[in-house]
Amino acid sequence: MAIRIRSAMWGLAVMAFISVSAPAQAKSADVAGTWKGTMETQIGPVENTITIEPGAALEGQVKVGEYEGRIAKGKREGDKISFEITIERGTLLYDGTVGADEMKLTVTGTTGNKMALVAKRQK
Repeated sequence: MAIRIRSAMWGLAVMAFISVSAPAQAKSADVAGTWKGTMETQIGPVENTITIEPGAALEGQVKVGEYEGRIAKGKREGDKISFEITIERGTLLYDGTVGADEMKLTVTGTTGNKMALVAKRQK
């Protein structure tokens, strides 16, 4: 009898883990696509185009003004998102939140300066 109860409890624990994990994985997939926004920099407004590839990993490309770089160290946990790109001038860090159609990011520039970026999903 005790073995059956333990087996049932183990089965419930596994089911609970799967039901909690599945939505998190589904959420990660929904950031794929193209996002655009403009941030104010020391030299004026600079357009950013973030292209995130479909798949489990957070990968893609970012175009910042005239520069372009691959997404590296991409992470997504719930609505938190972070990644970096390396361009000719150095590394830019992107960190913030993502919703269905909007990313609110803080971009840390090559000299450590911080800039706000709101990027909207392109449809």
